[in-house]
Amino acid sequence: MTAHSDPVRTPRRAFWGDARFFLGVLLVAASVIGVWLVVSAARQTVPVYAAAHTIVPGEAIGAGDFTVVDVALGPLAGTYLTADDLDGAQVATRTIEAGELVPAASVGDPSDARTTSVVVRSAVDVPASVEAGTIVELWSAPLLEQGAYDEPRILVADATVVSVTRDDSMMGGGAAALELVIPRADVPATLAAMSDESALSVVPTMGAGS
Repeated sequence: MTAHSDPVRTPRRAFWGDARFFLGVLLVAASVIGVWLVVSAARQTVPVYAAAHTIVPGEAIGAGDFTVVDVALGPLAGTYLTADDLDGAQVATRTIEAGELVPAASVGDPSDARTTSVVVRSAVDVPASVEAGTIVELWSAPLLEQGAYDEPRILVADATVVSVTRDDSMMGGGAAALELVIPRADVPATLAAMSDESALSVVPTMGAGS
């Protein structure tokens, strides 16, 4: 009598093995889609404003003060100024350098301005590096008697230059007239120093013009 052997049975693949395979496929697909979304978002640009020139605090601004540039900002796009944000009269609340993208927070309503501008004559010339947008200190030496002045002291610690007019023909030679933006709180002392004929000097702060 011939013995018959049982056929060899191929073991069935466990369900868990199939699940892991499909899970791996899903993870790879999700990774590819994620990278595609990131790249696509990075390529999307939005039109925002950049300063066409240096803008100083308190300066009235309009569309003519800006150029429109298309940049990829991602989630930060809403934090920069666009044409839709220029609604009515607005002023700069801080210095905005030429070419800088304009943060929406750097402009505000004129009624909220805490600065004003004054024109002072510096008793001495100022460095060539001092120009619109430069942060300077305003020093004052009170007049004691004709030709004699008290020790200089800081009158305004944080002023911003709007414009500089240098004229070698001014009294003392090499002096300069500057329009400065100063805090409103410093206006009374500044006007008093000007009326008392104190010697005023404009000194750039450390790092100005570098």
